Amino acid sequence: MKKYSILSVVLAVLLILSACGFCDEWQELVENIGNGSINWTKGKIQARGVGASPEEYYGKPMARPMALRAARLDAIRNLLEVTQGVRIDSNTVVKDFAVTNDVIMAKISGMVKGTQIVKQEYLSDGTVEVTMQMSLYGGFAQLVLPQEIKQVESIKPVLSQTITPEASFLSVEPAKVSPAIPSKTVEKPTSEIFTGLIVNAKGLNARPAMSPKIIDENGQEVYGSAFVSREYAVQQGMSGYAKDMTVAQSNPRVTNNPLTVKGLKTEGPGKADIVISNADAFRLRSAFEHLSFMKKCRAIIVVD
Repeated sequence: MKKYSILSVVLAVLLILSACGFCDEWQELVENIGNGSINWTKGKIQARGVGASPEEYYGKPMARPMALRAARLDAIRNLLEVTQGVRIDSNTVVKDFAVTNDVIMAKISGMVKGTQIVKQEYLSDGTVEVTMQMSLYGGFAQLVLPQEIKQVESIKPVLSQTITPEASFLSVEPAKVSPAIPSKTVEKPTSEIFTGLIVNAKGLNARPAMSPKIIDENGQEVYGSAFVSREYAVQQGMSGYAKDMTVAQSNPRVTNNPLTVKGLKTEGPGKADIVISNADAFRLRSAFEHLSFMKKCRAIIVVD
């Protein structure tokens, strides 16, 4: 009986671990494109390829290497197609951007060709299926992120003596943020220290992008290229993406006390820019040292 009890416990533990793994995958934001996908949560681009050797080589020693080579070439073609579909911002995908710049496209093609195989499977019919994977960050991000995202060395908040939710401003050096017109009403900025930003965009049909923007109801940018340092944007992306609020709030990217705001609607044809209320924009602008965590891209957008 003890053996059966131990076996039952082991099986239960395995089922729980498997379920946890499934839940993790289910909570990840994955966008399928052709024979590949973009995992916006993990920052990975994947594509599959299938290959077979010519019939005259069936059963011969060269069959598998030739099938593997064919599968790799197929995966490279598919991976290039997926990278061209990556959304840069609410108006542009990589394909549109690369069409106007042959050098960028050549560099992306070279990057794709140098991608490693992360999985390969020899099938019973003699074909080979491989999966290739590359990162959204690093060299790829350096190529496609907007040039206005600069290296931010120092950040100096400038607090107006007359700040209201409808009108508050801070200056960012070297990136410039246009000030709003101050109101006559005097309100003190909050002293609460937030460690990151979470934007709840569920129900808005929002889509992920490499360079999203958060704007207030007046169309003024609250978070975007003017606020982040290129170093951090290249290393980890301008924003993380999640499908669950609880998971986002416990993500180390925003650490232990993120400011959570609700998205009202999306802007732009790509639906990547999120509009938040003026009141929430004020909370963000007036939060103590908020420019510090924005510089480090400590932001997560939660979508459906």
